[in-house]
Amino acid sequence: MVQATQLGARRTSVDEIFDYLHDEILSLQLRPGDKISEADIAAQFGVSRQPVRDAFSRLANLDMLLIRPQRATEVKRFSMREIEKSRFVRASVEKEVLRRASENCDAGNAAELDAALAQQEVAIEKRDVEGFGKLDYEFHRTLCNIAKADFAFDVIMTEKAKVDRLCLLSLSKEDRMPELVADHRAIAEAVKAHDAERAIAAGVLHLSRLDDTIRAITETNASYFEPTPQ
Repeated sequence: MVQATQLGARRTSVDEIFDYLHDEILSLQLRPGDKISEADIAAQFGVSRQPVRDAFSRLANLDMLLIRPQRATEVKRFSMREIEKSRFVRASVEKEVLRRASENCDAGNAAELDAALAQQEVAIEKRDVEGFGKLDYEFHRTLCNIAKADFAFDVIMTEKAKVDRLCLLSLSKEDRMPELVADHRAIAEAVKAHDAERAIAAGVLHLSRLDDTIRAITETNASYFEPTPQ
């Protein structure tokens, strides 16, 4: 019983540390290249280094931390190659999701999409960037459900998470939420009309919105990116 309790407490500690650091990295409170210490985080949470180490490992698996033996752990810088890879995988999956969603969408599904768009409009009115980010995820989850491919959302979520920090920079500095909602609306209208080609075209445009942001950030914050191999 004691052992089970200890294990439960340990899991809770790892989850709490992981959630805290995950939010700090995504919100850019911890920026690409920032160094973080196991000892400092352990002291902050009042735990040993082991749960911190476990949380660091989980974040490293998400490409959020760079763990180097005998050297300081740091927040992972953006990799242009990884960004390209992530967007390629996501685009491939989303095209099939939109094709299937367009085939399957019924009146109930259409109502779900309309409700999702209404919530996004409220987030814009409130200038709620964090809330909009969550609604963005839910919109894509809804499309996967309509496509009867809920498993595809796991892939989309994983790949989307890899560029979410860039998305946040785009939303907070360029205020593109209205543009993104317009994209979502175009996708939804095409899906409701069972027009797969139009839905896919709108989806491709939606994913391309980050191009200008990436170019701008590489010019103004080159240190956020890993050096390009010569």
